[in-house]
Amino acid sequence: MEDGDDLEQETGRAIYENCRIGTITCGTNQSMEISTPGKETVLHPGEEIGGVNPDEMKRLMIRRTIKEHLDKEMRFAEMKLPVKVLSLFFIDHVKFYRGRDEDGNRIKGKYALMFEEEYRKLANLPDYHTLFARIDLDVEAEEVHEGYFAVDKKGGWQEPTRKKNGELADNAKNRDNAERAYNLIMKEKEKLLSFDSKLKFIFSHSALREGWDNPNVFQICALRDMGTERERRQTIGRGLRLCVNQKGLRLRGFDINTLTVIATESYEQFAENLQKEIEKDTGIRFGIVEKHQFATVAITGEDGTPRPLGVEKSEQLWNFLKEKDFVDHKGKIQDSLRQAIKEKKLELPDEFSKQAGEIEAILRKLAGKLDIKNADERVTIRTREAVLESEEFKALWDRIKHKTTYRVEFDNDKLIEDCARAILDAAPITKTRAQFRKADIAIGKGGVETAETSQSGFTTINETDIELPDLLTDLQDKTHLTRASLVKILTESRRLNDFKRNPQQFIEIATEAINRTKRLALVDGIRYQRIGDDYFYAQELFKQEELTGYLKNTLETHKSVYQRVVYDSAGVERKFAQDLENNEAVKVYAKLPGWFTVPTPLGTYNPDWAVLVENDGEEKLYFVVETKGSKWWDDLRHKEGAKIKCGEKHFGALADTGNPAKYIKATNVADMLGHG
Repeated sequence: MEDGDDLEQETGRAIYENCRIGTITCGTNQSMEISTPGKETVLHPGEEIGGVNPDEMKRLMIRRTIKEHLDKEMRFAEMKLPVKVLSLFFIDHVKFYRGRDEDGNRIKGKYALMFEEEYRKLANLPDYHTLFARIDLDVEAEEVHEGYFAVDKKGGWQEPTRKKNGELADNAKNRDNAERAYNLIMKEKEKLLSFDSKLKFIFSHSALREGWDNPNVFQICALRDMGTERERRQTIGRGLRLCVNQKGLRLRGFDINTLTVIATESYEQFAENLQKEIEKDTGIRFGIVEKHQFATVAITGEDGTPRPLGVEKSEQLWNFLKEKDFVDHKGKIQDSLRQAIKEKKLELPDEFSKQAGEIEAILRKLAGKLDIKNADERVTIRTREAVLESEEFKALWDRIKHKTTYRVEFDNDKLIEDCARAILDAAPITKTRAQFRKADIAIGKGGVETAETSQSGFTTINETDIELPDLLTDLQDKTHLTRASLVKILTESRRLNDFKRNPQQFIEIATEAINRTKRLALVDGIRYQRIGDDYFYAQELFKQEELTGYLKNTLETHKSVYQRVVYDSAGVERKFAQDLENNEAVKVYAKLPGWFTVPTPLGTYNPDWAVLVENDGEEKLYFVVETKGSKWWDDLRHKEGAKIKCGEKHFGALADTGNPAKYIKATNVADMLGHG
C-alpha cells in the first residue's frame, strides 16, 4: 500500500468504494490515515473501521458458554444425575477479569461484568426457571464465578511473561507464580465438585498446569488464541475426563461425558488444527496407510500352517486401495474409504477375502477421527404421541419389553483345551525387527514437503537381554481367567518359547486367542430366562428419557415413536428408516433407544429396531431387527457378533405367546419382510 491508493481498486471489493489511503507512518508511532466520505480517520496497529467489535464477539462466546452450562444442568436434573457441572474460561489478560483500583481494592474487569450481565439475562428466561426458583440472581451471579491466575509473593495477580512467539516463558518467576495459583485451585478441587459450593465457572489466564484434572469440566471457552500446540492440547485436555457424581463415582457414556468447546475457530478447523499440532509434536501420522501396513496379517499357507501375509502382498493390497481412490499417493486415507467402512461396503480382492475382517479392523483404526459435532445442530427428539399411545405400538412393546436373566454352562476342561489349541494355531511369532525409511525434504514457499524415496527390508534385532514381563499377571488382567487355568493353557499350547522370542507379540496373540475362544464358549452355553411379569421396560420411558441428536444425523419420520430417527450410518440405517416409512405394510416402528438393553456376559447389547408389519389387513408380524451393512454378524469371533447371538437367545426366551416378536438379522427392509 502507498499514500493515495484507492482501496476499492487495490482490493477489488466494492465495500471499499470511495475509501483512500492517506499518510502512512512507520517507526515507533505506526499509523495509517483512511479517507472515507466526509471523514478522516487515523488507525494504529490493531484498530479497524467498521469491523466486528472484538468485545461483542467475546460477549457472545461468554453467553453461549453459560447457555451450554445451564442446558447441561437442566439435562442432568431431568435425568436425576447428581453431577456438578463446571465451565472453564481461558482469557487473554488478567486485568480483563479482575483488577485493582487506585486504593488497591479489587474491581471487576470487563469479562467479569459481561459474565454477570449475561448470566442474569439467561437465568431470567422461562427455560431455566426451575434452576433459579427462590434465588437472588444479583448475589448468585457474583458467587458462581472466580478466577485462578498466577499470583506474586504479595498475593497480587500477575500476567505471565511470554516469548516473542507468544509461548509462555519457562522462567523461575513464571513457575513460582503459577505454583501459587496451582496450589490455590488444588485446595478448592474437592469443594468444586460438591453442590455445597456455588462456584461453577472458572476463569484462568492460560491452560492450567498438568495435574489439575477436575473431571466435571463440560464446557471450555477460549477467549484467547490457543495458537501453540501445547496450549491447545492442554486446553482441550481439561475437559477430556470421565465425570463423577456426588459420591465420587465415575460415570461413563457419551450422553453424559460430552465436552463443548466454544472457540473463535469453526469446530472443523479446531479439530483439524489440533490433529496437525499433535502430528507435528509427536511424529504420529494420522490417517496414513503404510505400504507394509498389512505385512503381519495372519494367513494359512499351502501346507496348512499359519504365516504372515508379507511385505509383497501388503504392497499389492496398498496399490489396490490407491487404484480405488481409497488412499492418495502418500497413503492418506480419503473420505471414500471412511464411508465404505462406515456403511460396511468395503470390498477387497478375492485373494484377501479370508483376511477381510482383520484388514478392515486395521483400516478402521487408521481412518478414525475425533467425534466432534456442531452444538448449533443439536436437537431434542420428541415422541410422536399418536404412535406411542396407539394400540399397534402397545401390542409390539408388550412382546419385547420383558427383562431376562442368564446363566452360562460350559465344560471347563474343554475350554482350556480349546484355548490351548487356539494359541497353537495362531500366527507365528517373529523376533523384533527394524526398518529404515529414507525421504527427501524440501523447504519452499508452500512449506516443508517430504517425499519418501525408499524403504529398507526388515532387519531382525537379536536381543539377548530381554526383560520378560509377568506373563500370568498380564494375561489374567486381559482374560479374567484364573492363574491355574492360564498355566495349563500355556503349557498345553507348547509355545512358551515364542514368549521368550517376542514377549509383547506373544501376549497380544495369546490374549486374542483366549478371549475369542471364551466368546465362542459363552455364547454356546448361555441360557436366558424371563424374570417375571413385574420386570420390564415401561413404555413411559420413551417420554421420560431424553433423546438428543444432530440434524445431519437425523431423519424426519411419521410412523416412528420419535418425530425423528437418529442414525449412525448414513447408508444402512438411514436407508432402512426411509424404507420403513415408505413401505405400506409397516404400521409402526421404533429405533430402539440406548436405555433398551439386553444383558450379556460381554457387556450390554442394544438391538436396532422394533417393527410391526401387517399383511393384507389381517396377519400381524412383530419383529426385532438387527441391521448391518454385511452379514459378518454370524462370525462369533467378533465381540459384537457374539452379543448379537446373545440377543437372539434373549428374545427366544420371550417367545411365549401365540404371536411372538421374531428376532431377525437383515441388511434391508426386503430382507426383513422375507422372514414373514
